[in-house]
Amino acid sequence: MPELFNAAQWLVDRHTAEGNGGRTAVVTPTRSLTYEELSGEVRRVAAGLRALGVRPEERVLFCMADDVELFTGILAAFRIGAVAVPASTMLTGAELGRLVADCRTRVVLGSAEFAELVRAAVQEAPEVQHVVIGDEWQRLRAAAPGAHEEPYPSWPDSPALWLYTSGTTGTPKAAMHRHEDIRLVAETYGRQVLGIGPEDRCLSVAKLFFAYGLGNSMFFPLSVGATALLEPARPSPALFAKRAAADRATLLFGVPGFLGALLAGLDIPDDAFATVRAGVSAGEALPARIYRGMRERFGVEVLDGIGSTEMLHIFISNRQGRVHPGSSGEPVPGYAVELRDGEGRVVAGEGVPGELYVRGASAATGYWCRADTTRQVFLGDWVRTGDTYVRNGDGTYTCMGRTNDLLKAGGIWVAPAEVEERLLAHPDVAEVAVVGARDADGLDKPVACVVPRAGREVDAEALVAWCREGLAAFKRPRAVVALAELPRTPTGKIRRNVLREMVRSEEAP
Repeated sequence: MPELFNAAQWLVDRHTAEGNGGRTAVVTPTRSLTYEELSGEVRRVAAGLRALGVRPEERVLFCMADDVELFTGILAAFRIGAVAVPASTMLTGAELGRLVADCRTRVVLGSAEFAELVRAAVQEAPEVQHVVIGDEWQRLRAAAPGAHEEPYPSWPDSPALWLYTSGTTGTPKAAMHRHEDIRLVAETYGRQVLGIGPEDRCLSVAKLFFAYGLGNSMFFPLSVGATALLEPARPSPALFAKRAAADRATLLFGVPGFLGALLAGLDIPDDAFATVRAGVSAGEALPARIYRGMRERFGVEVLDGIGSTEMLHIFISNRQGRVHPGSSGEPVPGYAVELRDGEGRVVAGEGVPGELYVRGASAATGYWCRADTTRQVFLGDWVRTGDTYVRNGDGTYTCMGRTNDLLKAGGIWVAPAEVEERLLAHPDVAEVAVVGARDADGLDKPVACVVPRAGREVDAEALVAWCREGLAAFKRPRAVVALAELPRTPTGKIRRNVLREMVRSEEAP
């Protein structure tokens, strides 16, 4: 028989058993829980889920704000051997309904503010038998005795967590993760890259329904007896500056768009992040300008990296004290990467672009009921990321964009990320995305979609000239489109397909 391992026991009960139950585990705007209190709450919720008839390896879907209820609900599902399915609160009712139906859950839990969304979603899922919303949570946690029952004797390979992602193939699908994957990412990235310890206090822009946010706000802090700082509200620069200062955050997890907004916030005190010993960025490549701005203004060194839902967290990252601005850094201990061409052959040499493949033990076991897609992405020990990268001379890796974002100009491949990096260095530019637009001859031309900085205007000719000065002439944008904001996905990534449609009618000169 395999060894027993239950992620909830490892994340919570282990600390109380070691005599650290009095340490602060979770802090929200309205309350906090010690590890001993968190353990008791998780046990009560676990008993409530059992009272609803939730069985081991059965899915439980959550559509909830980042607060104690969601935090303890996910851990309670782990504890009883069920599968936690945290779903995005940013979906429509129909979109959420498709996920509820797809995962075949019988139990859905929702926060009061998302009651309408949850009720609309379950109309699309006739298998749902129990819906727990808002005040019904108190009845759930008091529904049955059993607070002293032992955790379910799960194995390291037992299913623990499903996370829905569009990933490399567009349509939402559930990446299935094991109990062991949680320990793996905490011990590789959390311990060996961040050096996280019991005194750390983790504040994350990404919510718990993202793989990134779940690691930031649960797996990493709880793995070492540290403190998770949860924020239920929608993140804003002013709010997070206030939370970081008031709750003495030591690790700040963000995304490039949010960090850029922080730098643009003239009302943000320069000492707002004085207690932060390191920042982390993921989701998209962090422009060197934003890295330098965070360091110069706030004194925060931001470690850019790349991760994926399929790998559960970051697998390439910069390190403190040796950041290569504009790169994703080096492979995290425990992971290997390769760059491959369109035929799957490994490409060699510095600066040669290829699709990024990653190998590591935290890889999902596959996608739920998506056999064909699983076979396209999970290739033996390797996982295709769908990202194009180059290897630098110092062993770091730089993102050139999604593999299908590359475009040809004059018959030569152009990486949008390279042009964007040049444009972001211009004093008038706050944000930019470069996409391909077809001209009258059916040829792709680079078009820059630019959001100007506050008080500035977009001068198309000046920006094209700026690119000519710093890039090969064929890489310059053939047109510049001014926008008030860039369209983004719920995860904060730029919706390049929307931008392509937007500029398609414009004939680039």
